[in-house]
Amino acid sequence: MRSLSAILLWSAAVTLAGCNCKGTARPVPVEPTARASTDAGARDPLQPVSAFSGITDAQARSIALFVEAGRVITHPRCTNCHPPDDIPRQGMEQRMHLPKVSGGPSGHGTPGLPCTGCHRESNTPVVGGTVQSIPGNPKWALAPAEMAWVGRSLGEICEQLKDSKRNGGKSLEELHHHMAEDVLVGWGWNPGPGMQPVPGTQKAFGELIQAWIDSGAHCPKT
Repeated sequence: MRSLSAILLWSAAVTLAGCNCKGTARPVPVEPTARASTDAGARDPLQPVSAFSGITDAQARSIALFVEAGRVITHPRCTNCHPPDDIPRQGMEQRMHLPKVSGGPSGHGTPGLPCTGCHRESNTPVVGGTVQSIPGNPKWALAPAEMAWVGRSLGEICEQLKDSKRNGGKSLEELHHHMAEDVLVGWGWNPGPGMQPVPGTQKAFGELIQAWIDSGAHCPKT
């Protein structure tokens, strides 16, 4: 089993690095402004909740808070795992996953090609090639189709997040916990070398989501 995992990891690294299996490498897009996750919050911060205190209309303030949180929600680091067709996306360009895989019935891959074959419990550095690491997290999985975000506007995603039939059966309180505490969501701020993290910090993101809920959980129209 270890040898199979090693082969899968090698295969994923080669595929991600752009090998065409004929000895000629094809270029793979390098993510723009990729940087170390440790200083991502300082370089690309989220506005704090206090920045919206001057908006006196509660609905307008709620929408503004969600739009700021939407910088995380609509970032490819998050949306890539929320596809409508059971196929994860990769990179800032949201290209189809290579090698070709699907989430399967449980979101953890198919019996012959589980996600854990390549995605370990932590990011795996890759030596050489264009790709610097393979993403990893203890809870790595694909979101079910009813929770799809790819191709949807921020307003559509917002309404979806409030619908328990399309958000994994979560209440708003549970949704906040997921956004603010879940380690899989937290991976977005620590995606590994060579990958652009989402803006700000998970703490700041969680505070925006809580303030959005407290102000009525209103959604933008688009």
